[in-house]
Amino acid sequence: MLAFLPLIGMGKSITITKEQLLDKIKGGWAGQTIGCTYGGPTEFRYRGRIIPDEEQIKWPDGYIKWYFDNGPGLYDDIYMDLTFLEVLHRSGFETPVDSFALAFAHAGYMLWHANQAARYNILNGVMPPQSGHWKNNPHADDIDYQIEADYAGLIHPGLPNAVSALSDKIGHIMNYGDGWYGGVFVGAMYSQAFIYNDIKTIVTEALKTIPRKSNFYSCISDIIKWHEAYPNDWKRTWQLCQDKYADEKGCPEGVKNPLDIDASLNAAYIVIGLLYGEGDFDRTLEISTRCGQDSDCNPSSAGGVLGCMIGYNKIPQKWMANLHEAEHLNFAYTTMSLNDAYQYSYDLALKAIEKHGGKVADNLSIRLQKPKAVRLEQSFKGIKPTEVRDGNDITKLGAVAFQGKGIVVRAAVKSGNNDYVAQVEAVIDGKPVRTVKAPASYRHRTDELFWIYDLPEGSHTLQLRWLNPETDCSINCHRIVIYGAE
Repeated sequence: MLAFLPLIGMGKSITITKEQLLDKIKGGWAGQTIGCTYGGPTEFRYRGRIIPDEEQIKWPDGYIKWYFDNGPGLYDDIYMDLTFLEVLHRSGFETPVDSFALAFAHAGYMLWHANQAARYNILNGVMPPQSGHWKNNPHADDIDYQIEADYAGLIHPGLPNAVSALSDKIGHIMNYGDGWYGGVFVGAMYSQAFIYNDIKTIVTEALKTIPRKSNFYSCISDIIKWHEAYPNDWKRTWQLCQDKYADEKGCPEGVKNPLDIDASLNAAYIVIGLLYGEGDFDRTLEISTRCGQDSDCNPSSAGGVLGCMIGYNKIPQKWMANLHEAEHLNFAYTTMSLNDAYQYSYDLALKAIEKHGGKVADNLSIRLQKPKAVRLEQSFKGIKPTEVRDGNDITKLGAVAFQGKGIVVRAAVKSGNNDYVAQVEAVIDGKPVRTVKAPASYRHRTDELFWIYDLPEGSHTLQLRWLNPETDCSINCHRIVIYGAE
């Protein structure tokens, strides 16, 4: 069995077979697909609470194929991976970030949160890394890149710093700060799962890629500490995490709301599942799902990391029977199947091994990397949400007076003409600051009509002027979040 415990030869080389490499790559993709399917029906149904033991999480025959046929949007965290994997496979590791950004922005699938805001930015000329920066993206700390970074780890066996470098480029398309760290961390866990057979070691080594002064590092290190203190009580660790970290600061939908799509909190649920699952596939998926919130993406990441560690051929048949029925099917909005993902990832992993000093022959020699922390970033620095208000139709909203440093207005544009693009001028304290394009097409707009975070602390007034109103069109500014000095 490949995998080494404790760590050996860091900074040196290990030798593995091509068969072992492929088995682990396939295990990673299989694990995340299984986990996503298993948790799918529970996604965001349990916000700020554990799924109770008496509620059964089902796994019927034919489940994965059923979702491919009837609910393919469930796999958004996987077909997003495939977008980046396809560009890498076609154009290589040196592909400029704009190629990834444009492929993502023009893809046919629906997006949400940080991804949706980033798509809007890119379509309106704000390219990465600015498309993911918190001043341009109210969802910068959300889970988006965390659920899409699996590909980066699966093509970089034992190469966590190479994962970080690729994630620096692609992860800043849609995220910043803790949102970016989520992807760096998950990708690093996959990378380490190629060389360790101990979950705690995988988690702790991957955490070394995250700067110690970040909130994300604090959250995950606390989970590790609480697991050590209460090794048989995952629910106690969950509650401690809830008490300390479940206070949404960024996502305007989640502020002062039970919904929490923050990357650090949901990464904690991944780690709770992995640590308390103790290498058991069933228990890992169940615990990471029962933690709630984004409870399809979290077991997807946990199942993927564990699947990579144990390998495709050791995932229990209970899970694999469903998977085998769908491995040849293309994911929605793509021309790629799991079988394609296995092969593309394997081809790229061979290139990555050579690129980073290893050798590809009958067997593979991988020159291992010692994990290094990426740079420190902090979203929403110096501010915090102080008030949430109900809004109104834009024609009835009037002047919005507020006290603080920033304001975010969530809005929905409705029109019988899906090609219609509303134009709204935002005026702060009597001075126009921005003209916003707000498409009726949900695929092309963002849920936030206007946001600004860097006003001088004090009294301000916001007015939203609809410049091109049309009959049978409405703009409902339904939620307003006020930010003040931290």
